Amino acid sequence: MAALKRLLLIGAGHAHAQVLRDWARQPVPHTELVLVSPSALAPYSGMVPGWLAGSYRYEQICIDFAALARASGARFVRDEMVALDPDKRVVRLASGEALDYDRLSLNIGSTLEPPPLPGKQVLSLRPLSRLHEATEALWPVLAAQRDERPFVVTAIGGGAAGFESLLAVLQRLRVLMPGRLVQGGLVSNGITLLPGMAPGAVRAALRALRRADVSLQLGTAWCPRMAEGSDLLLWATGAVAHAWQRDPERRGALTVSERGFIRIDAQLRCVSHPDIFAVGDCAEWAVPLPKAGVYAVRMGPVLAFNLRAALEARALQNYEPQSRFLALLATADGRAIASRGRWSVEGRWLWHWKDHIDRGFLRGFEVGT
Repeated sequence: MAALKRLLLIGAGHAHAQVLRDWARQPVPHTELVLVSPSALAPYSGMVPGWLAGSYRYEQICIDFAALARASGARFVRDEMVALDPDKRVVRLASGEALDYDRLSLNIGSTLEPPPLPGKQVLSLRPLSRLHEATEALWPVLAAQRDERPFVVTAIGGGAAGFESLLAVLQRLRVLMPGRLVQGGLVSNGITLLPGMAPGAVRAALRALRRADVSLQLGTAWCPRMAEGSDLLLWATGAVAHAWQRDPERRGALTVSERGFIRIDAQLRCVSHPDIFAVGDCAEWAVPLPKAGVYAVRMGPVLAFNLRAALEARALQNYEPQSRFLALLATADGRAIASRGRWSVEGRWLWHWKDHIDRGFLRGFEVGT
């Protein structure tokens, strides 16, 4: 009888949702599947701005990983990874538990580290599970305030996350505090808004900021003094690797980039430990890809195939990232902006199309579909 192998999935990311769905349809014989995540519900990043704006309930934008695990026969462990010994093939969890593995897959995203700002409300846009906890606590407090002063929200970061989250939060607060003036500001160290987007999309984004009465400061480095005139800060700067990835004692001999992201090859394997796979924001190629959810989604089918092939000692596939992808940005006013290469379009119909696409993506992970 063949020895039982263990495939350990760390993180409830988009790619791992596809691995679980694939496994539910056809499990690999003689293999135990284990999923580790601090939360059973994982939000789909494309719908987070709509949730922040109040268009969706949190449950409506989430993939139920506990249900997916049950459907695939996987063991679900509600915990968080804090260290790795890649040579001994052991993962250590926050609870103190240690899990060994034959193959390991990491789909843990990235995080952000806002500076300490005593007395200020700061919402970090990553990780999304903590953003959910923070907003659930904050919204009732703000709604109960009786203050005639203008309420100022400032987003730090001129990429898609900063742009969308600022417009969404302004919309949410203007509903929660109808008798109070809510003002917005966006600060970016970059000299352009939404770098990499089509020029027409950038122009549409600037119009959306004007409609929302947002002041814009480009080419401006963040300093703590900027927080003095703000009641709420949205931290949406560049992605940061998790603490254990940046700590040589906690990651062992795992090869990472200068910023701590796991270096992977064309088959999505760690370059130093081919029994470890990594996808999405936690990973980095020799030529880094943008930290965008679309890459994790597109990596999913290749990851599912390669994990199965690795366990069965078959040839692996290469992942080939698309050179261009469609970006859909919600502007929290019933409109959306689309950008792909040099092409762009905006409109109310686009928001409905985006909503249709996003809901369809989530339906694909409902148990029984």
